[in-house]
Amino acid sequence: MVYWINVSTTRHELKLFDGSTLIKTYPIAVGKMVTPTPFGSYQIINKQPNPGGPYGAFWMGLSKPHYGIHGTNDPSSIGKNVSLGCIRMYNQDVLDLSSRVTLGTDVVIRK
Repeated sequence: MVYWINVSTTRHELKLFDGSTLIKTYPIAVGKMVTPTPFGSYQIINKQPNPGGPYGAFWMGLSKPHYGIHGTNDPSSIGKNVSLGCIRMYNQDVLDLSSRVTLGTDVVIRK
């Protein structure tokens, strides 16, 4: 299995792939206009359960410093452009995703 993640900031979707096969699609929130989610190719470099505060149930840090994929303490924000650039997920979704991916997983962020 070669899992990788494709994030669409305009569709507010995070898709988990195994090679070219779509495994699952999750709804997300992304950065607002003044603090947009950065486009590019990154990797997951750390994982931390229960980071606290606005990060919800889980944090997965990206190879771009200060950015990550994480849960939320505000589920109503999912589907919107509200973050400081991170990718927010429902807590149950970030727990599901984090159980499937490993450190080094590729993350592609695009419009």
